[in-house]
Parts: sequence; C-alpha cells; structure tokens
Amino acid sequence: MKKIAGSIVIIIAIIMGCKTRSSSNDSKRLDIIFEAKSNSNVSGTATFTEKNGKVTFVAKLAGLKPGVHAIHIHEKSDCSAADGSSAGGHWNPTFKKHGKWGVGEHHKGDIGNFTADEKGNGTITLTTDEWSIGGADVTKDILGKGLIVHQDADDFVTQPTGNAGGRVACSAIIK
Repeated sequence: MKKIAGSIVIIIAIIMGCKTRSSSNDSKRLDIIFEAKSNSNVSGTATFTEKNGKVTFVAKLAGLKPGVHAIHIHEKSDCSAADGSSAGGHWNPTFKKHGKWGVGEHHKGDIGNFTADEKGNGTITLTTDEWSIGGADVTKDILGKGLIVHQDADDFVTQPTGNAGGRVACSAIIK
C-alpha cells in the first residue's frame, strides 16, 4: 500500500510540475500607454503578449482624425520630444527596405495601417514570430523601442518611412 501511495504522490507531482511549466513561464505580457504628440488629442493603450514563440500585438486608440493611420515600432524608447522625433526612425535591425508586413521586404517595425472610425477610435492586431519581449535575439527584441502612431496612412513604398506624416502618439516599449 505504501508503494502505491508513494507512486501516486510522484505522479501527481509530475503532473503539477508540467502544468505549472506550460502556463506562466511560457507567456510574457507587456502593457503600455500612449501619450499625445504634435498637439494631438490621441490616447490609447497597446499590449504585447508572447506565447509559444509568437508575439500578439493589440493597440486601441482614441482621439484620431477619422481615416487610415500608420503605426510603427521606432528605434528608441524616447518619447520626450513634442513631435515624437526623439523615438528615432523605424526599427530595422535586419536592414531591409520599408514595406508592407508579409509582402516582400519590410522593417521589423513596419506594423502597418489601421482605420479610425467616425468617432476617432481605432484598433489594430498583429501576431508574429519576428518579435520577442526581451529575447536574446536582438533582431527580434522589441524592448527599448518606441511605438509611434502617425497622422496619415503608410503608402508602403516611400523609403524609409512610408510617407505616413506626423507623429500623433508615442509610447516607450519598456517594462
């Protein structure tokens, strides 16, 4: 009886260990808040969630002019300039041409466009294995970068920025 009871305890311990390992340790989450730039009234939040080698990004914004806007990851987590220029250029650790995500060459920071409704609210979601939250591969690690919302749409052609216009919101991608 003692041998069976001991085996059951060991099996339960193994199951519990596997259950713990697969839940919290494989997932990372980072929530950030946008600040308005360039005399805009833009506000919002973004969430990066890493699980099983993929990062899902969701941004929710308000106070935009209705229509299409670009959003990009920029080189620096510095939002101190009134126009957001302190965040630097697009994050491009693999030295690619600017373009549309998933269509030919693109910067790792070229997230793309989203549409703000008639009330100025917009949401964008992207899932990729090209990013990590604090990973060892510097060409994937988004920490220490800046997230910029632009006044206009990205044309996906103009180098190196996509002609997306002024920077209306900024957030540092930091823990």
